[in-house]
Amino acid sequence: MHKRIILILIFTVISVAARSQQFPIYTQYWTNKFLLNPAVAGHEGYTAVNMTARKQWAGFDGSPRTVAISAQTRLLRRSYMSRGKVIRRKPTRKSRSGRVGYGGYLFNDNVGVFNKTGFQGTYSYHLDIDRSQLSFGVSLTGMQFQLNKDEIITEYDDNLIDITAEKGYFIDGNFGVYYSDKNLYAGFSVQNLSENYLKLNNWADGSGKLRLERQYMFMGGYRIPAYDFIFVEPSFNFKFAENVVSQLDFNATAYFKEDYWGGLAYRTGSTSKIATETLGGKGSSIIVYGGARIEQVYFGYSFDYTLSSIKTRTYGSHEVMIAMRFGDNARRYRWLNRY
Repeated sequence: MHKRIILILIFTVISVAARSQQFPIYTQYWTNKFLLNPAVAGHEGYTAVNMTARKQWAGFDGSPRTVAISAQTRLLRRSYMSRGKVIRRKPTRKSRSGRVGYGGYLFNDNVGVFNKTGFQGTYSYHLDIDRSQLSFGVSLTGMQFQLNKDEIITEYDDNLIDITAEKGYFIDGNFGVYYSDKNLYAGFSVQNLSENYLKLNNWADGSGKLRLERQYMFMGGYRIPAYDFIFVEPSFNFKFAENVVSQLDFNATAYFKEDYWGGLAYRTGSTSKIATETLGGKGSSIIVYGGARIEQVYFGYSFDYTLSSIKTRTYGSHEVMIAMRFGDNARRYRWLNRY
């Protein structure tokens, strides 16, 4: 009986997690918006490789731990390609248009006795509009949920845990749209388009079959020149799932010569009543972050201080970001003839 109660609680937690945090939370998402929107892949023309490591609620046993690695690039345009080696032959075939981007993303997310490993493969297409760009992206995503049975402690033995699958698999797709110019960006993305099921066992009552609900994200930001090489960028990210939860991030970031940045953010807790959550502060966080660039390498760190009652049991949440970008800086703003 005790084991059955524990498993009921376990699947309750899975169900809540699947709906409120189907994918990992990232504080420094604006440094790699590709993690949230597939249309971002290759939109700046760089080849970029990012690594993010996050420890949520440090000091609290079983708190989430996330590691994510992503890469994205763009097939840059060339003028013409010749089909033959004869110099006098007139080029007859244009090369790639410079509008296609690709990306890949791997992550591992641990929460208590659960482990999630996921992947994403992305294709994006970019259109020039005057001095701006409109991008579209689609991706195929897959995820493995694993239950670490060895970490479950029970008082009595029976076969209930034994008949529960250790692993469950999930495959779905994402879609995104992203607009950008020299100072403004705005994006919309949808995750789990098909709302496929995750099946962990064959219980007759179907309690081991969980649907991962569709999730939506809106993001936007605007860079404002402040003084000489100093820029201020207010931004936001709004995330919600159908009929379940919502979460909103507000950020204010200051940049100096693109080499240094720092700022403050406020994140609401996951709730179906975001206005109440924002005012009440239950589950919300205050975030401090900063970073620096050394040539092609970028470093970032953020600290989340939770405003919920759990703050007495934790040392906050910590996130480290390391990235490398390859490509000519100047081409980022060649809006009339990009790439």
